[in-house]
Amino acid sequence: MAKNLIELVVGDLADKKSYREYKTRVKALPSGYREAEAAVARYVMNLGPNENGATLVRMLGDLAELFEQAVADGTTVRELVGAEPVEFAEAFMANYDGGSWIGSERARLAKSIDAAVGDAGES
Repeated sequence: MAKNLIELVVGDLADKKSYREYKTRVKALPSGYREAEAAVARYVMNLGPNENGATLVRMLGDLAELFEQAVADGTTVRELVGAEPVEFAEAFMANYDGGSWIGSERARLAKSIDAAVGDAGES
C-alpha cells in the first residue's frame, strides 16, 4: 500500500533507479563519448517518446550501452553516429514504441490542415 502511494506521488521508483544507473554509466565514458552521448540523449529527451517515462529510460539505457560498446570496440564517435547525427538519432528513436513529441505535432498539423482544406471545399 505504502509503495503504491509513494509511486503515485513521485512516479515509478524502478524507472528512477534505472535513470540513476544510466547517469552513472554515462559518467564513466571517456570525455568525447560522454559529450556525444549527452548530445544525442538531449535530442532524444526533447523529441523522443511521449507516452511514458519507461520507454525513455529504456532508450537512454540502450544509448549508454551503445556508446559503451563503441568504446570497448574502439569505434570512434564519428564512426558510431556517422556524418549526420540527426539521422543517427532519428533512426535510433525509430526502434522504440511511444512515438515522439514532434511526431505527434506533425500528425496534429497534418490532420488540422486536412480538416481545414475539407471545410474550404478544396481537395
